Parts: sequence; structure tokens; C-alpha cells
Amino acid sequence: MQKRYEAVDGLRAVACIGIVAMHISGNLPFQFEGFLFESFIPSLTDVVFLFMVISAFGMCCGYYEKMIDKRLDIVSFYKKRYKKILPFFAFLCIIDLAISPSLESLYEVFANLTLCFGLIPNANISVIGVGWFLGVVFAFYLLFPFFCFLISSKTRACFAFAVSLVMNYLCIIYFDAGRTSIVYCFVFFMAGGIVYIYSDRIMQLRGIRWISLAAFLVMTVLYYTYSHSTLTILLTDVFVLIYAMSIDGKSIFSGPFVRMIGGVSFEIYLCHMVLFRVFEKTKLLKVISNEYVGYVLTVIVVLVSSVIFAVVFKKDLDVIEQKLKR
Repeated sequence: MQKRYEAVDGLRAVACIGIVAMHISGNLPFQFEGFLFESFIPSLTDVVFLFMVISAFGMCCGYYEKMIDKRLDIVSFYKKRYKKILPFFAFLCIIDLAISPSLESLYEVFANLTLCFGLIPNANISVIGVGWFLGVVFAFYLLFPFFCFLISSKTRACFAFAVSLVMNYLCIIYFDAGRTSIVYCFVFFMAGGIVYIYSDRIMQLRGIRWISLAAFLVMTVLYYTYSHSTLTILLTDVFVLIYAMSIDGKSIFSGPFVRMIGGVSFEIYLCHMVLFRVFEKTKLLKVISNEYVGYVLTVIVVLVSSVIFAVVFKKDLDVIEQKLKR
């Protein structure tokens, strides 16, 4: 039976909170000063790559052995992907289209509902703008059997990782492809897969928790003082993932609220800006005169409402499915 790393779910929740804080900071008409608002919070945009590393690791925990042993029903696998993602994402797309109706938005909604829009070169889709991440992740799901082939041999996995790192660099300097491209992002998924195939050896290393924590802190300092490069981000994400894997028992990554957010982190990521726009249109965000207090309260309100929205939607969807089965 595959071991479950609960702290990794908590890490996903912390990353989700960071993304919400970053997006709200970038969309409020406030002029904040200081390292926290000028450097740290804007840099949380790179947390999406941590999501990719965790997504690949989590997919491997759930499906890699089944795929390699030919016990995975590929039809059921893709049905489950669509069932998990499409209803919630489609509902958000309809809300976005209703708020800002146009022919262009209708085109984009159609592309969104295929879930294959991540395969469109240089697509700039504004309907659920944060959904570009979903497009990349779903492209990874489409490639998952090939991904399992790549990491089924440790030698092949390391070679594929090196190739994906070079391709990431070529996307930057030659192909003009950014984070919305699966080719650009594939190195982060490869990193998650490699952590998985070496997880037993990694966890057997003496003092791995403190080694990974120290390495994470060093890479974080390098990130803010020297380089925001792919390699720096990649190593930061890998070390914090290993640190989360090494945690047993209670921690900031394993509380009930954090676990709940981790369980609906994908839904929160998709819906939080829609809810932010709703609050923005109702003028509720202008009630507080102090900008810093207003920002903190906005983050809390949007985060809590996103959690409630996601949980209620999933429960209602389960009820509807049960009634349809009857």
C-alpha cells in the first residue's frame, strides 16, 4: 500500500494561500511598500511551479505502480480526470461569461470546456485567466502514460530530466514560450516524478528533514538575492517537498484546517479570482479605509469564501450524482 504523505497535502494548502495573497495584492489599487509587498508577495507567482512538482509526485503516488503493472484502466483514468475537473471549471466559466459576455469570451469558454486548451500554442485566454495552470496540468495528465515510461528507468528519468531542463531554457531564449506551455513546465513535473522514484532512498538518509530544510532556506535566500532562474525555483520546490515528506506527526502542514484547504486547493485556485471580482463589484472591498487592514481582510474573506464555495459545490455535485444513479 502506497504511503500517504499528509504534510504534502498541507504544503499544497500553504502554496494555495500564497497564490491567493499574490493575486489579490496585484489586483487591489493599493500602493504598498516594503520587502513583504514589493518582493515577497509578488514572488509567490512562482508557487505555481511548486504545484506542478507536487501534482506529479501525487499522481505517481496514486497511479504510477498501477500504470507500470498494467493494472490501470486508461478509460477510467481519463474519465476520472474529467469528472474531477470539468463540472467545477465549467460552472466558473459560465459565471465569468455571464459577468463579461462577448463573442470572444464564448470562443474561450468553448476552448476551456475541452480542457485541452493547454495544447494551443501561445494561447492567451482571459476567461478564468488563472485557468492557464489547469491547461498545463491537464496536458500533463494527457502525457501521464508517457511520463511513467520516462521515469520507469532511473537512468532514463535522469536523462529526460536533463533534456526537459534544456527545453525549458530553449523555450526562454529561442521559442518564446512561457509558463503556459507544457514544454516549458515539463521539467517541474519531471522533478516531482524523480523525487517519487527516489523517495525510499531519500527518506532513508540520516537527518534528511533538517538537511532538506537547510537546503530549502539556502535556495530561498539565493532566489531573493541572486537569481529567479528555473533551476533556483526547481531546487527550492524539490527541497521543500522533501522536507514535507519527512514530517511525521503534528506540524503546520498537518492541521485540520490546512488539510481541508489542501483537499480543495485546486478548486480554490480556480475560483478565488471570480469571487474576488464579485466582492469588487459589490464595493465591499472599500469599506475599510486602512489599506493594510483592507488587504488582510480581503485575503481572509476571499480565501474563506473560496473554501466554502468549493466544499459546497463538491457536496452538491455528489448529491446530484447519487440522485442520477438512483
